[in-house]
Amino acid sequence: MSRDTPLRSWSASYYISGEKRWVGGVLSLSRASISFTSEPSRGVSASVPLSRVVEIKMESSSFIFGALTVLEQGGVKHWFGSLRPCRAAVYHVVEHFWRESLLGPDEAHTAPAPLSKGQELIGLVSGAQRRLADTGKVLGHQGEQFDNMMQGLDKMESDLGVADKLLSELESPPWWPFGKLPWRNQPDVKTEAAAKASCPKGSGKAHKVISSIPAVVSRGSEPGQVKPGSLSVLVSGLEVRAAGGQLLHLFQREEVDDIRVHNPYEISVRQRFIGKPDVCYRLLSVKMAEALSVLEVQYKKKVEFASDYAALQATPTNTPGSADGAAAFWGPGVASLHMDTEVPVEVPAGPLTQVQLHVLRPTVTEAEAQELKQMLIQLKSLALEAETELERQDETLDVLVSSSDHATMNIDKHTRRMRKLL
Repeated sequence: MSRDTPLRSWSASYYISGEKRWVGGVLSLSRASISFTSEPSRGVSASVPLSRVVEIKMESSSFIFGALTVLEQGGVKHWFGSLRPCRAAVYHVVEHFWRESLLGPDEAHTAPAPLSKGQELIGLVSGAQRRLADTGKVLGHQGEQFDNMMQGLDKMESDLGVADKLLSELESPPWWPFGKLPWRNQPDVKTEAAAKASCPKGSGKAHKVISSIPAVVSRGSEPGQVKPGSLSVLVSGLEVRAAGGQLLHLFQREEVDDIRVHNPYEISVRQRFIGKPDVCYRLLSVKMAEALSVLEVQYKKKVEFASDYAALQATPTNTPGSADGAAAFWGPGVASLHMDTEVPVEVPAGPLTQVQLHVLRPTVTEAEAQELKQMLIQLKSLALEAETELERQDETLDVLVSSSDHATMNIDKHTRRMRKLL
């Protein structure tokens, strides 16, 4: 995705200080800059890189009309008015991206150094390693839930055994000379204790936070109600909070009906209802990729990529230092890639041309090869650990199914026996 691709656009007007007039057009925000484009007949445009922004404020022009001001380095102040849907909604989105650009590395004007093919390979393997590590984290939390369920079922089996003994005594009680059975007056304390104990211990682990990112939050049906907040991915669901920590909505894991990915920075989460409006939250964040890596694992069948996302992913981006793009990177085959890394045995005397220098330069250096080797070893180790955990969880699931079926049969049998006693 190109850094200049617009992420959000709003209808707005721009104040031209030299002519002292306002011009209507469109205000756009990309990952690297804020830009304004007027109507085609006016031919006015302005662009401010986020790295040069000093301050973003909500002010009033002529003490009456609300406007958004962007102060650029050098004291240049840009005024934007007539913002739709509202000034506050535009401010929160623009301010979020500007603040994150200040906290993160400055990428707007710094030209990236050309990457060698070895560095590109390291980047690809590093991304796969991070994704597999996130998957392992989710599998670990899922394994803890299975262990808690097993503890709960073991406790339930123990309580059902006690209930079986008590029912056996009630079905054939010892001779009692006073007519009324004393245990009929006692409260069913043991039943309540068994019900409480059947809940698995450590259920608080279900609320453990896997990933939390700052975000700009809006309700799906209220596009103007945009406010800063955060998105937290829990083991048991998703939490949407306001900037002050106030809980706006909690999506339980089973209540999430779909997660729509509009672009690499924006998603919407929906919970459907019958007979009343759906609950839908739209979240925009610079760090959305961190949450998406976990969401794709937890909600694999519910994550849907919009056509907007596909169009953004299809945007051509030329990798610096690579003239022929992906085809030049991979080459026609492994054999040709190996041939490129070899240095000719004989080098003609005299000054070297650019072509000869390119041939002499190795595609992957020895240090990069060693780093790749270590990363691949770690990647293999992570994959083996994930496979082992999955096999263990499959066995646990089989035990859970058989234990729950056995407990259900015992509960039904005890229920019939109690009805006969009443």
